[in-house]
Amino acid sequence: MKIENLEEMKVFWHTTSHILAQAVKRLYPSVKLTIGPAIENGFYYDFDSDVTFTPEILEKIEAEMKKIVKENLKIERFVLPRNEALELMKDEPYKIELINELPEGEEISFYKQGEFVDLCAGPHLNYVSKVKAFKLTSATGAYWRGDSTKKMLQRIYGISFPNATLLEQYLADVEEAKKRDHNKLGRELELFTTADVIGQGLPILLPKGARIIQLLQRFVEDEEQKRGWQLTKTPYMAKSDLYKISGHWDHYRDGMFVLGDPEKDDEVFALRPMTCPFQYQAYLNRARSYRDLPLRYNETSTLFRNEASGEMHGLIRVRQFTISEGHLMCLPEQLEDEFRGCLELAIYMLKTLGLYEDVSYRFSQWDPNDRDKYIGTEEQWDEAQGTMKKILDHLEIPYKIGIGEAAFYGPKLDIQIRNVFGKEDTLITIQIDQMLAKNFGMEYVDRDGTKKNPYIIHRTSIGCYERTLALLIEKYAGAFPTWLAPVQVKILPIADRHHDYAFEVKKELEKHGLRVEVDDRSEKVGYKIREAQMEKVPFMLVAGDKEKEEGTVSVRARKEGDRGSMPLADFIALIKEHVDTKMID
Repeated sequence: MKIENLEEMKVFWHTTSHILAQAVKRLYPSVKLTIGPAIENGFYYDFDSDVTFTPEILEKIEAEMKKIVKENLKIERFVLPRNEALELMKDEPYKIELINELPEGEEISFYKQGEFVDLCAGPHLNYVSKVKAFKLTSATGAYWRGDSTKKMLQRIYGISFPNATLLEQYLADVEEAKKRDHNKLGRELELFTTADVIGQGLPILLPKGARIIQLLQRFVEDEEQKRGWQLTKTPYMAKSDLYKISGHWDHYRDGMFVLGDPEKDDEVFALRPMTCPFQYQAYLNRARSYRDLPLRYNETSTLFRNEASGEMHGLIRVRQFTISEGHLMCLPEQLEDEFRGCLELAIYMLKTLGLYEDVSYRFSQWDPNDRDKYIGTEEQWDEAQGTMKKILDHLEIPYKIGIGEAAFYGPKLDIQIRNVFGKEDTLITIQIDQMLAKNFGMEYVDRDGTKKNPYIIHRTSIGCYERTLALLIEKYAGAFPTWLAPVQVKILPIADRHHDYAFEVKKELEKHGLRVEVDDRSEKVGYKIREAQMEKVPFMLVAGDKEKEEGTVSVRARKEGDRGSMPLADFIALIKEHVDTKMID
């Protein structure tokens, strides 16, 4: 369900989080309060509690929340000076911590509803009775302030709406999302699996999943070649010296897998978290002139990032992944055209995969108040971001701004997408970099004979293949477009005497590059059809006496059902059209 006015609903959800906290305090007075914000899909509240919030306990809390709503309590805001605020919250240690961190002179506000008072910046509704329908959806653990060195709290998630109809629609959408969840469906369809002995965030692609990734990679590399990109192949690791030049050692080391002890070993290596410093060495292989630019390097890069264990999720966030990475060195006057080319490539990929309508754009900028995160001067950042803003505005890209979300070396355009549960992730990134070329001594001889540093564009064309596969599973509920389906045709012989004909048909289809299986089990054909449908195979061909005698096939399509009998050549023409045009079925 699409929320039309998210900011209004966040006020609604935040108010509900206070109703939740009030209910918990009524039932369990010794529980300590922490924070309860609205999020993009509802709200949560974190509690320091000795009581475990089981499903049965959540039902009790919901019942108490309903009582509170019926009391029609007015919600009132008030402010207090620091000493009075500390006295009011003296029995709530987490609130005391938050108050003590507020700058001197900053207003300290509270919201009161009946006997319940909470430290809060607001805003809220004016009466609790406006919250007509709500549901506590889950309880889980959460560290205080997201810090694994701090105490583990209990977090209760929930959702609420002004009426029961909206809540019912939302809960129905959640059930549909669970059916499409790639983490569940991808395993059921045998696309990928995981193993505890290998480790978290290190999925194993099974043959069908590996085939889809292979198809995507071939498609991407062929398309990039058409657009003037040159393929490189670089090492998976490097000495720390390389990362020190690029700045990753100082600004990204916590996110890297380091091999060796920097305090003891003469040489310390690290697995690469990105490919840029490696591809720069290809640029440095020989002297460059302005005539060489633009120079476009692409690579199907396997990367390694030391993500926190709590961030792991199926194929969407992993520790080893493969990405369609590229780096483009160009003259200043070429920058806009080349940026446009990178964006056009990304949009072409998204449209081909059927994901284009699902994305949004974010212009990720630096935070000048957090200078330690970045390299370069304020003037360099102003120039880089000004250049990028001019390009995005000229291209009429409808972006939002994300302060503090830039790479440590430059601003970027992040193409964002949500999974079935509404969680937003970056799918494709295009970055402008005016700094690293100088660090690496990357130069070109300009028309006037002087040496200059090129501008660099870092980009992906389809992003992380594992994440893309996850999103495609969810988008199509496992029923991939025919050109991407790991098995495109399932041939279903009716009886044993039809096996030879079925394998003749298979051989003919494979001559045309199609991916085909024969279900030659001794089962009834109706059962075989249901099995093929469960496997989301695009086309099923039933082969019996009539088909064998006439050289035809009886076609069943995944979406349309029975399409009748047709000559094998006609079916080949039909499915080839799906494949060759990359049709979205």
